[in-house]
Amino acid sequence: MLLSVLHLALNFLLGHQPTTSPCPQWDALHPQSHARLDAELENTYASEHFKLRTYEVHSGAIRIPTESFDDSGPVEEDPVWNTFADFHEYLERVFPLVYAKLEVTKVNTYGLVYHWKGSTDLRTCLWNGILTCSPDVVPVDPSTISQWKYPPYSGHYDGTWIWGRGACDNKAGLIKRLVTVDTLLKHGFSPARTIVIAFGFDEEATGKRGAGHIAKYLEESYGRDGFALILDEGGRISNFGNGLYIASPMLSEKGYLDVRVEITSAGGHSSLPPEHTSIGLLAHAISAIEANPHVPQLLRNGTHFTSVQCLAEHSPLFPDSLRSLARRAVMDDSALSKLTAALANLSPMMKATMTTTQAVDVIEGGIKVNALPERASAIVNYRIAEHRSDQRIIGVLSPVAALHDLTLKAFGGTISTRSSGELVLSVAYDSALEPSPVTPAEYGPYSILGGTVKATMMTSTLYNAAEVIMVPSLLLGRPLHTMYYWNLTKHIFRFALVTEADKYSSMHTINEAMRAEAMIEGIRFLTKFILNLDMSFLP
Repeated sequence: MLLSVLHLALNFLLGHQPTTSPCPQWDALHPQSHARLDAELENTYASEHFKLRTYEVHSGAIRIPTESFDDSGPVEEDPVWNTFADFHEYLERVFPLVYAKLEVTKVNTYGLVYHWKGSTDLRTCLWNGILTCSPDVVPVDPSTISQWKYPPYSGHYDGTWIWGRGACDNKAGLIKRLVTVDTLLKHGFSPARTIVIAFGFDEEATGKRGAGHIAKYLEESYGRDGFALILDEGGRISNFGNGLYIASPMLSEKGYLDVRVEITSAGGHSSLPPEHTSIGLLAHAISAIEANPHVPQLLRNGTHFTSVQCLAEHSPLFPDSLRSLARRAVMDDSALSKLTAALANLSPMMKATMTTTQAVDVIEGGIKVNALPERASAIVNYRIAEHRSDQRIIGVLSPVAALHDLTLKAFGGTISTRSSGELVLSVAYDSALEPSPVTPAEYGPYSILGGTVKATMMTSTLYNAAEVIMVPSLLLGRPLHTMYYWNLTKHIFRFALVTEADKYSSMHTINEAMRAEAMIEGIRFLTKFILNLDMSFLP
């Protein structure tokens, strides 16, 4: 077996050599050891019978309204979760072979973990469906139902689009995974490398009930750093015309923090006000925060630096005036500083990607017009950059506290003591999260992902891609549920093979719909990904 594995690894390496470019690219990677099976499956996926069956399975999943809510109670107590039992029954009914051949474990009642045992002791690959492969969906606002082209839980297929809540976000990802496994089983495939597929059930809420419990279970079962890689949902694919596509898997996520700024001061009748009420003092604090934004940084070992190098080399939309500067920034510190400043001025998106952002989003204070407010507070939302820039809010607000004779307390400690009130900083909503580890954009798991994306899109009759460029990206928004899985692997990819044109409308809004043919392309990608990984060189 060892010689066989070494032989297959050697075959894999041929024609797939690493690059020294600051924007690493690799050739399309087709399953070599499983070439015959890959060809058989391509024929299967092209058949009308397979397509219609897949569309119907996806439609059936949409028809089960697995809505999740922010205020739901415990799984064992709140009946809102009961619909997930119906969803489990549906999956068992339409995928009987999967349930017969794989070990299926339920975690915290409605979390699903499928173990597909491999024939070797090669490190396990986790297909992580926790983010957008979770079966839960955001609720449909009853007042918007009349605006839907088709009822939101109809799962209607009109010949081009599959309509309904969850069509994109993201029962599509879940169904694609299970259809892929089911089809591989039907064709007699047995993996050499164990594969684990995990689905949570509360992604649209906190993820703690699903991903949080599943992560602990997986670490107990496979050990810390026990997985070769994790493939979650996320990223984007953009069509630049003339057959050029840019695929952007997310390799890291910003950190997250909500800080409550609270000021207390003496109350009284509003006819005898002090120079500043607690609301006025809070306004001074907010003004100081907004006057001191974080400074953009572009670090060479960060995800965004690689993104910029790729865009400068390949994107037709990147400013020509900055291309040579980007190339020099690889080694030249002065050029890097100039590039950082230029990119920060290029667009708000570019600036936000390089910066710890801060936004005052919530404010409270006062209960009556003739009573001085004894308390006022604001919530400042931080999205923390990869370089983990320190939260400077204590230093920023220390002069404000001193100027107005306020005791300053911060995150459980007392910084200074005064006599006219208090300025207190605390973490709101138990929200603190460090920036994620950065997945290496180098030869290894990343090159397998990139090669598979290219192999899929460049043989697709839907996309007709002539060239696919891999451009790693950084998640700016809400942290994904891979945050629970950092202990399991250093290689986490947030990516789904879905282009912008494959979605009819935005997620979480009316007329959510997925292009039906995109379901088949996603299955083709997942199939090639499994086959490429199965006999790869990964440990």
